[in-house]
Amino acid sequence: MAAEQPVGAESSRTVRSEYGTLLEQVAVAVFGLDVDHRIRFWGPGAQRLFGHEAPDVLSRHGSVLFPGPEDPPPAPGAPGHDDPAALLVGRGMEHGYWRVRLPARHRDGTVFDCGFRVFPVSGPGDGVVLALASRGDELDRVKTNLAFLDALFETCPIGLVMLDEDLRFLHLNQALADMDGLGVAEHLGRRVDDVMITRDGGEFLGLLRAVVEGGPPVVGTLVGMRGAGRPDHDQVRSVSLFPLSGAVGSRTGVGGVLLDVTDREHAVVEATAARQRLDLLDRASRSIGRTLDVGVTARELVDASVPAFCDAAVVEVVQGPDDNEVFDPSLPLDTHRIAWGTVLPPPADELVGGLEFVSYPPGSTVHDMVSTGRPVVVPVDEDFVSRTVAHRDRARLLRESGLVCLLMAPLIARGAVRGIAMFGRSAARPGFTAEDAALAGELASRAALCLDNARLYSRVQDAALTLQRALLPTAPATSPYVDVAHRYVPGSRASEVGGDWYDVVHQPGNRVALIVGDVMGHGVRAAAAMGRLRITAKAVARHVPEPSALLAELEVCAQEAGIELATCLYLVYDPDTGRARVANAGHPPPMVIRPDGSVGTVEAPAGIPLGVGGCAFDSTDVELPDGALLALYTDGLVEARGQDIDVGMAALWAALGRARGSLEDMADQVLGDLLPGRVSDDTVLVLARVRRAG
Repeated sequence: MAAEQPVGAESSRTVRSEYGTLLEQVAVAVFGLDVDHRIRFWGPGAQRLFGHEAPDVLSRHGSVLFPGPEDPPPAPGAPGHDDPAALLVGRGMEHGYWRVRLPARHRDGTVFDCGFRVFPVSGPGDGVVLALASRGDELDRVKTNLAFLDALFETCPIGLVMLDEDLRFLHLNQALADMDGLGVAEHLGRRVDDVMITRDGGEFLGLLRAVVEGGPPVVGTLVGMRGAGRPDHDQVRSVSLFPLSGAVGSRTGVGGVLLDVTDREHAVVEATAARQRLDLLDRASRSIGRTLDVGVTARELVDASVPAFCDAAVVEVVQGPDDNEVFDPSLPLDTHRIAWGTVLPPPADELVGGLEFVSYPPGSTVHDMVSTGRPVVVPVDEDFVSRTVAHRDRARLLRESGLVCLLMAPLIARGAVRGIAMFGRSAARPGFTAEDAALAGELASRAALCLDNARLYSRVQDAALTLQRALLPTAPATSPYVDVAHRYVPGSRASEVGGDWYDVVHQPGNRVALIVGDVMGHGVRAAAAMGRLRITAKAVARHVPEPSALLAELEVCAQEAGIELATCLYLVYDPDTGRARVANAGHPPPMVIRPDGSVGTVEAPAGIPLGVGGCAFDSTDVELPDGALLALYTDGLVEARGQDIDVGMAALWAALGRARGSLEDMADQVLGDLLPGRVSDDTVLVLARVRRAG
């Protein structure tokens, strides 16, 4: 058998064991002995272990590798053999694989303990035994390390873990698996935050990532957490972390030592829970009540509590005709469910969101809670279901929803129960505690005042909107020479009702007056001021044909009524001449769409708003072609927060140019283009197509 290539600079490295194992650190020598016990193969590892170069030992008897009788054994009591080379060849051929520890001799005469593994290989025409040899002390070191690590992971009462660079479990011991409440196999491949659940805003994961990215080790940091297999058991663990550098071919990542110190650090558990409750209360205080909309406020309460506090929540307001009506526990309690939410799978979503109006029978737990005015915690058992849920299908949904306990809190504002908030938890969470009930009471108290303010505001809004609609014309006057389409769009519930108004008035000689105005301000006062100006304008317009004179009369009315600021546009169209006379008190100018499709603005002196005083109003004449279309509007159509009014005017021009069909269709198209969603201010649009007499 030919020898290996001479050992050079590139081949001088020793042959090592399989990559990625601890044995990679053990040098392995490879050489071959034939049936005559002569060296037939000599690897570079053998040169390094025994000190002989290939030309010096090839074809020599194998005894050159072993000490003679005159050599001392490597250690007292070590065994000796008359012909170790013959022993290796004979046993290798006989057993197919054989291992032994024998003294070996280096070229420099040093005798050392050596471990051999021998097995036969077939060659052309003869047999060869291949031998793998390593120093005995290196083998002992590796065996000791492996034994220590095995014992450590098997018997150590402290949690040990290895995570890869993505913070997934590579290896852990049973002690840590017991802490998490999951088997070792259930950990492997999962991310650490799927198993070790913390509520520290990501601080623990930040520590792990910092160590993986080369940061300093972490020693003895206390972390509050729960294991995925024990979600009802709060723990405090002392955590030490160190980087896995990738030595001996292992993957980079982080190693950890975790010790359960819950009993010693029980105060930390309580502080963690208290901090979580305070954080939830702080977030809820900042998020609930940002608007005066009942539905939005109830939604904010649900969003603040699910899933941070519970797995499901609903908010209901009590249905009753009179705020001062005394609660009668002998009667059913009727509520309107206005907000709900859950993170549980079906049918929990149908349970919380499938019913808008709820009726609780007398004697229910809800009656008990309303009577005492204090939060209550109840298990979802047969007694609760039979007392509280009247319908069989709803009872079935509750049993199948996964909820095991409920916390109900009354929404009390101004001394009366305005509604109820219900929070539910599944078996995956711990049950509600007395501290949780206190937190729910605080949440309900803050939400109740916001809800009641929103409810009262809604009533005022409804009253103002009712007043405003009553004061606006339901069917403006018609004329054979002027066709009119009109629209009034109130602002959203988030803003108060404004003072926008419009009217169409007949005058002698077939003339038609078009009026559009806007009282600055919102609410009932603005609606009442609008009504006063409209009634005055309608009465004066029948007798005062001059637009500037009418605005002067409205100025007197505004001064007497204490109206500080209002705009008004007054236009009188004469079908006999085809001309319109216009006066403006600070209002956006009307637009005209000519029969050829071109769009323009009716130029008229802008004037000052009503209520300012001290200035006269002017009128101007404008000739309108037969079939021209006038567009009168209020600023809600062209003004938007953060947008220049010129942009809104250009958008109105474009929308009028695109509109087609009847006047009613055109009015809808223009509003659809310019007000596609919720509007922040009241809006009036009046379209009038004019025709000449004869």
